[in-house]
Amino acid sequence: MEAVIEAVTAQPDLVERLGRCYTGAVYDVLRERGLTRQVLPAGIAPLDPTSTVAGVAFPIAGHVDEEASDHDTLLAWTRFLSRVPAGTVVVCQPNDHTSAHMGELSAEALQQRGVHGYVVDGGCRDSSAVLARGFPVWCRYLTPRDIVGRWLCDAIDTTVEIGGVRVDPGDLMLADRDGVVVVPAAHAEEVVAAAEKAIDTESAVRRAIRAGTDPEEAYRRHGRF
Repeated sequence: MEAVIEAVTAQPDLVERLGRCYTGAVYDVLRERGLTRQVLPAGIAPLDPTSTVAGVAFPIAGHVDEEASDHDTLLAWTRFLSRVPAGTVVVCQPNDHTSAHMGELSAEALQQRGVHGYVVDGGCRDSSAVLARGFPVWCRYLTPRDIVGRWLCDAIDTTVEIGGVRVDPGDLMLADRDGVVVVPAAHAEEVVAAAEKAIDTESAVRRAIRAGTDPEEAYRRHGRF
């Protein structure tokens, strides 16, 4: 957890700057650096398409255990909720596509702790209440079925893999209506600065096109499209 806390403490302005970017521009910058496997699967979508969230990754994982007691599943889950640092985006690999791994009370608990958002390769329930709270969630599906007595959160602050994309504690996360992109911690400063520059260049291209410049000429002039 030290890496996550250090990243949150050391880079609050970097997270804020990343939050002013958009996933397409950040992906372009990552691709230009050969980092092409940084986008989570397209099926992971926002509850609220107008949401954007940026933060330091706090990955967790779990597994189905049909023999787990109600108490054990809830104790493991609330223990996780009690340990998430502020300024993070939780990234959950549940290894399960049948239950909801986020709900109203959990969203409220995380929001109260200053957690920026939640991304899960699984499900969510109480979606209307979560939306009403304004807590950003990206998930694969909705279901009323909860985890009680059948799913255990067994690892927090751990490396996870989702759709072939590795997420390490301390990486930066950016999510919007287009999807979720992972910025490796080792490249964070460089990528954010380059994304800001790319967005400025795209704005110049946009102005040129609106002024009547041919698209090919605009691309040749600015080197981006």
